[in-house]
Amino acid sequence: MNKLNTPELDPRDKRGSEETQPAIDTSKMSAGQRAALELTEAARETAHERTFAAGLFMGEFDLPQVHPFPTQSAEDRDQGDAFLQRLETVLREKTDPDAIDRDGEIPQAVFDELAKLGAFGIKISPEYGGLGLSQTNYCRAAILLGSWCGNLTALLSAHQSIGVPQPLILFGTEEQKRKYLPRVAGGEVSAFALTEPAVGSDPAKMSTHAEPTTDGSAFILNGEKLWCTNGTKAGVLVVMAKTPAVQVGGKSKEQITAFIVETDWPGVEVTHRCRFMGLKALYNGVVKFTNVRVPRENILLAEGKGLRVALTTLNTGRLTLPAACTGLAKRCLEISRRWAAERVQWGAPIGKHAAIADKLARMAANTFAMESMTLLAASRVDKDKRADVRLEAAFCKLWATEAAWEIVNDAVQIRGGRGYETADSLKARGEPPVPVERLLRDCRVNTIFEGSSEIMRLFIAREALDPHLKVAGDALNSQLPLAKRLRAAARAGLFYLGWYPKQWLPLSPASNVQSPKLAEHLHFASRASRKLARALFHAMLRHGPKLEREQLLLGRFVDIGTELFAITAVCSRAAKLLETGAPGLEREDLVALIDYFCRSSRLRIERHFHGLKHNADRSGYRLAQQVLGGKLSTLESGMVRAKD
Repeated sequence: MNKLNTPELDPRDKRGSEETQPAIDTSKMSAGQRAALELTEAARETAHERTFAAGLFMGEFDLPQVHPFPTQSAEDRDQGDAFLQRLETVLREKTDPDAIDRDGEIPQAVFDELAKLGAFGIKISPEYGGLGLSQTNYCRAAILLGSWCGNLTALLSAHQSIGVPQPLILFGTEEQKRKYLPRVAGGEVSAFALTEPAVGSDPAKMSTHAEPTTDGSAFILNGEKLWCTNGTKAGVLVVMAKTPAVQVGGKSKEQITAFIVETDWPGVEVTHRCRFMGLKALYNGVVKFTNVRVPRENILLAEGKGLRVALTTLNTGRLTLPAACTGLAKRCLEISRRWAAERVQWGAPIGKHAAIADKLARMAANTFAMESMTLLAASRVDKDKRADVRLEAAFCKLWATEAAWEIVNDAVQIRGGRGYETADSLKARGEPPVPVERLLRDCRVNTIFEGSSEIMRLFIAREALDPHLKVAGDALNSQLPLAKRLRAAARAGLFYLGWYPKQWLPLSPASNVQSPKLAEHLHFASRASRKLARALFHAMLRHGPKLEREQLLLGRFVDIGTELFAITAVCSRAAKLLETGAPGLEREDLVALIDYFCRSSRLRIERHFHGLKHNADRSGYRLAQQVLGGKLSTLESGMVRAKD
């Protein structure tokens, strides 16, 4: 999967109506920007009902959508437990993560063991040779893998989250499923090919193309894809390529089509294996296609629908990352807790010192939050395989990958020199080979994989603005006739006359939460949601169509919404655990954990609200342009000049 660079697609990441025109004023955009926007907006699908996550930006704190916290059925839990027990045994007894990191290779014996276990087909139906487990159990498996080995996590995640299995399950024909799903479930590795060397993932500039043969029975594929994770091992790929444009309403419309391509076909060549600072055994490479004949029946969904395939697949596939980050956080918490309890400095264990205690508290609280958010989003997929989880998945991906990086960084700091030293070096001098250094290197890419943090914020911001664009977009679009804009403005005025006063009402959710502390935090989230909606509306009035370009401002709105989602997930799950009991966790300890997390989150939210009006964004941007123009190049003097 192009985990390293899928971002440029994501700001407009949508599922949907291929003929939808963007409700955004494109008059000030370049031709390239306009083409990219129109192409991705055309793949947009509007949800029939507003999700809880989307409602946060409109002041609609619809708690019944996520509370009570959904729980697995006993049968589903038992199925997951059985698989996880077998997977843990294989990981512990048959794999050596430090050796994999050292050698840059996953032994073939490990591939064989994982295939025998069914780990390559966790969500694939037994009808096609898979295990048929739920999204929740798949996320639980990712948590387990993330706690052990980043390379194995990337292998299995890239293979089935957005490799061939996921898009085939969602969009494949019965013939395609019967042909390919048994192969990939049985251990044949798959990958996703989107990113290109010169243009990243900008769909409008994609150069890989496929032309139909004279008889129309096949396409001839040419092009090159970069950072294709699993590409050097894959037997089958999902490849995105441009196909001939079509005429729609007298205008030429670009088309992107998704193809299933087998790597042993003539013309498919892996030209380079990429190497990285972490994930040393990542089978990531450059794949070249030269006159590859792809049968028409290997098109996924339909000709011209490739972007919808890619974006829909990415939405659900993103849930694997926060799950894996949760596992990593659990391992870092365990390592840090043990060391902070046994390492004595200045007459006391270092965990007794406030500076270290603060890190431990934050680690524990954020680990619980990551897990709660991920399980909540996964439960929506289990309820409806085609559920609209794009915002929930984006929230989880953004929040968990950034929290995991903070956690692993703190783990290195807590371990001190031993955190910076490699596991092999520690072992060689007689100390336990604690792999914190490896965990940090492997973790760094998570804020880049499958949409960077910056792109996730732009994507979520676009979703946050969408309800307002539906109401007032035409009124703000200078490309439309004046009469149409005036009619749209009148309709928008009527809507906001009813909507805006509600955002000031002192409403509180009927949460039925037994703990007063949890209820207090849910009440805060409800109030903050309406404050967020007001602030976003005020920003629209102040900036008009230019708001979309205020990326730092929009980022603060996004971070507030993400924190509100985290608070809600945490409180809802905690309420369920207080009701059913949490093994190994006393009630007062659970409440203390949640209270600390929510108080910390509320402080972050208050800082973001404050930053909406009090910031250095403008001066920072002006300074950056001076840097770009070379006006501050003197700052680069006094260093060794690199060779050109």
